[in-house]
Amino acid sequence: MGKKNSTIQKKKPQFIFQRKNYTFLFIGIAFIALGFILMSGGGSDDPNVFNPEIYNFRRIRLAPLLVLIGLGIQIYAILLDPSKKK
Repeated sequence: MGKKNSTIQKKKPQFIFQRKNYTFLFIGIAFIALGFILMSGGGSDDPNVFNPEIYNFRRIRLAPLLVLIGLGIQIYAILLDPSKKK
């Protein structure tokens, strides 16, 4: 048994993600957070008064697009293989 244990090499544990993966993950989180920040607001203080600001370009088109781009970046960051050389 002593001989068998001495031949087994102990491998250093490695993380699944590398620095490049985490960089893209944080960029994706920033896009998603910015999208939700841009989506907020536009309500009315008085519930009996309708505020048409809720339907402006920023809240209907830009903010959801940023959230979807952020989710796409997150998927790319998860699937990215940083050890692969070009």
